[in-house]
Amino acid sequence: MKKVYYLLKKPFNSVAMAAMVALAVLVQSPSGYAQTRTIKGVVKDETNSPLPGVTVTIKGTSLGTLTKADGSYSIPVSGNNAILHFSFIGAEAIEKKVEGTSVINVTLVTTSKALKDVVVIGYGTASKKDVTGSITSLKSEDFNQGVITTPAELLQGKVAGLNVTQSGDPNQKPAVILRGPSTFRTGNGAQEPFYVIDGVPGASIDVLAPSDIESIDVLKDAASTAIYGSRAANGVIIVTTKRAKLGQARLDYSAYGSINKVSKQIDMLTAPELRKYLADNGQKPLANPIDDDGSDTKWQDLIERTGYSQNHNISYGGAGKSSDYGASVNYFKNNGILKRTDLERIIIRGYVNQRFFNDRLKLSLNVTDSKSNSDDIAQSYVLPAMLFYLPTVSPFNPDGSYKENYTRTGSGTLNPLSLLNNNTIQQKNEKTLINGIAEVNIIDGLKFTLSGSTQRDQNNYGSYITSQSGLAVGLNGVAKRSSYLNTNDVLESYFNYDRTFGQHNIKLLAGYSYQQNRVNDGFGVQTQNFSNDAISYNNLFLSNPSSVSQIAFDNNPISILRLISYYGRVQYQFADRYLIQGSLRRDGSSAFGINNRWGLFPAISGAWRISSEEFMRNIPTISDLKLRVGYGESGNSTGFSAYSALVVYGTQSSSKFYYNGNIVNAIGPIQNENPDLKWESTATTNIGLDFGLFQNRLTGSVDYYIKKTSDLIYDTPVSLTQYVYPSLTVNAGNVKNTGIEVVLNATAVKTRSFTWKTSFNVSHNKNVVESLSTTQPIIYTAQLGGKGQSGNYSQIIQAGLPVGAFYLWHYMGKNSKGVSTYLNAAGNTIATQPLTTDQFYAGSAQPKMMYGWSNTFYYKNFDLNFLVRGVYGNKILNGTLASLNNPADAKLQNIPRFTLGESFSDINAYLVSDRYLESGSYLRLDNATLGYTIKTNVSAIKKLRLYLAGNNLFVITKYKGIDPEINMGGLTPGIDNNNYYPKTRTYIFGINASF
Repeated sequence: MKKVYYLLKKPFNSVAMAAMVALAVLVQSPSGYAQTRTIKGVVKDETNSPLPGVTVTIKGTSLGTLTKADGSYSIPVSGNNAILHFSFIGAEAIEKKVEGTSVINVTLVTTSKALKDVVVIGYGTASKKDVTGSITSLKSEDFNQGVITTPAELLQGKVAGLNVTQSGDPNQKPAVILRGPSTFRTGNGAQEPFYVIDGVPGASIDVLAPSDIESIDVLKDAASTAIYGSRAANGVIIVTTKRAKLGQARLDYSAYGSINKVSKQIDMLTAPELRKYLADNGQKPLANPIDDDGSDTKWQDLIERTGYSQNHNISYGGAGKSSDYGASVNYFKNNGILKRTDLERIIIRGYVNQRFFNDRLKLSLNVTDSKSNSDDIAQSYVLPAMLFYLPTVSPFNPDGSYKENYTRTGSGTLNPLSLLNNNTIQQKNEKTLINGIAEVNIIDGLKFTLSGSTQRDQNNYGSYITSQSGLAVGLNGVAKRSSYLNTNDVLESYFNYDRTFGQHNIKLLAGYSYQQNRVNDGFGVQTQNFSNDAISYNNLFLSNPSSVSQIAFDNNPISILRLISYYGRVQYQFADRYLIQGSLRRDGSSAFGINNRWGLFPAISGAWRISSEEFMRNIPTISDLKLRVGYGESGNSTGFSAYSALVVYGTQSSSKFYYNGNIVNAIGPIQNENPDLKWESTATTNIGLDFGLFQNRLTGSVDYYIKKTSDLIYDTPVSLTQYVYPSLTVNAGNVKNTGIEVVLNATAVKTRSFTWKTSFNVSHNKNVVESLSTTQPIIYTAQLGGKGQSGNYSQIIQAGLPVGAFYLWHYMGKNSKGVSTYLNAAGNTIATQPLTTDQFYAGSAQPKMMYGWSNTFYYKNFDLNFLVRGVYGNKILNGTLASLNNPADAKLQNIPRFTLGESFSDINAYLVSDRYLESGSYLRLDNATLGYTIKTNVSAIKKLRLYLAGNNLFVITKYKGIDPEINMGGLTPGIDNNNYYPKTRTYIFGINASF
């Protein structure tokens, strides 16, 4: 704050201001000073430093003065009813009634700190003390630090009940689940929270640079989310971007560079160790030179690398009385720790707000454009190959070509380095978000807002499999190109009314919304047989397919989905103690059956601020105490095709016929119509308690919730005697999540030179499927495959069990010959491969507890913060270890060191059973940052901070795989099956500068 009033310290400015105030005093009527007295005091900021240049006026008059260099002031007043108004640029203005005192000391709080007490809710804001629902609010200083690819990672470990899982893949979005899974659908963000960016509902969170975000508010319960109706069942995340503050002109630059290393490798045998293992078990040497040329190749080292990342963000902005503006540019480059995987992105953002007619009209324009280029590899082949492939052969033949043995059977049949370099996957994406807003203050307290936005998502994809690749032997190169444009147009118009009369305050909201999504506007085509590999996918015309069947077109028809909504909300407050809120939203969607296109989503909640009661005034220990209760219903229409409820016609690969001399595709129904298909609906009951102790040095909250989702949508088999296609999309299922969340925040130590702030959150969630369709009481999922197990499923969805229930054979140890044995359905121990009827429920992928503990220390110019987070009580199926643990196939593929403890005669060791179901609990030092702020004597430099940081510095776990943070999204959570992109350990150096 001292920088803000720097100019006011100058003598000329002080004299000029004092002269103006004195002139205002002289022009007052002399009769106004009858029986006057003088009020004195000192004005300070929240750091207890004096504030010079604060304007002190008597409300309702033009009388005023300025505080001096030591923050002191004196002003003559008349009577005890006078009210002093204290204002200062960059701080929240306050008022004090004179009454019978002659000394009034004041502490002004900076705007940024005051904003911490403001929570963004649907179509408005509210003070934290007035919130009746379950909402977690984070400001930019609370975000995670490190190499952040997507804004969702900013929240990891910071929000109770929010599970964010992310591998080391720079091109993969994290899975984000709030308060447990509540749908069976997995595509197009169906399980993720609904995002709102600067008031634009449904905007892509990936359009923003993390550096541009000011705050994130997570709305958890339906009482808070129901105002967004049919898209809010998974919670709502509201993102507010940075804006210049009144009287502020700023130029900021931030940058970091990082070194990214593989945090852990699978411990595979070296070539000498494999040769010895085979010899010790009486096996003949591997064929020379095709399977053993004397090499000792460490395939993981050849595929992996040390990655380097960099991020630069420059922004500027200013704000005056009638306008504010700003712009920023962000450049991000993240080289993955697998070769040929990387992400390069540039984001440009700008905004301008202009006020007219004494602030009666405000016009705003916001534009954000994100362009990214990504390179990827055929991960589903490369990741297992770098483990399975024999270490006894070199990558290359003497002529420099890649060494292959296509006759070899087993799991590791293709050269990993060839897979890496002979298969190219590139993607270019551009997201553009444009939002215009007009706000009209019609009368005092009544405001009308009109908002229109459009989002364009252009995605261009290209891949090429060279003629030397083992993925397309003899095809002379296979190329694919696709280009698709998705657009999302939103129109919002709503009225806000806010009025206070006496001890009553009422806020009203009424609005209308129209949204149209147009997707798959484009094409995709694949062809093959090129004369050489030099062109790659850049000119498909040069391919030479020998038949039409070698040209494949994407079957992605253009679709348009429309959503129309009417909504309203009432908030009432009495005496700053009793609060009640009710909302209602009616949504209509073209995605559902004609009989059920409209849904109604009500919510009601209330709060009692116990600490404001008279009987609490004598309990100084309790600074704040509020009880919250809420109930609401919200829906889930995210991720639906516009044709979900309609009969759809298409082609089937086996349906061809001869017509007029040609082989023609037969067109027929590929989806049944369901006119009764309706919304998934989630009803949530939430009871919460917010508290503050010791002048709010210790604050926190406790929430208990019951979240029931009904009318779950999925495909169920039907009879062809009644339908034209064997499956039907129906509403048939219920799932329930119940849990408790606890949050504690404390300023543990605060002295003149040292401050320690700490925050802890812990949550427990129990997920259970309550019912399914009578025609399909069990849904089998997670087909891992493997030797002799291609028809097996490792998870099921069944009433009474959670989503992610493992369904496995029960391992009974080894018999006298060292062969793995299992329990069959009859209760007998067998040493042969069991049947699918011998599987049983073995555990859940859902964690029993998630927690995060962050700490921030300030000592003079130093700052240190770290975050520890983890989960407890979940299971992970280590399918990677199961498939690797195959002693008998050691002559075909490499084995891990784990297998050295197995009998070579164990022909069952690789079978997927509960032997490989491991604890997924872990504790991770997720990030730590040490910073130093340099105080300069250069007036143009407001702030200069240097810092060192580390991510994923250590993890404590019993899990044998690469990392226990396995993807929790989709219907097959908690499975590690030869597809895990290694997690990174990152070291960072960065700088923050403000001018």
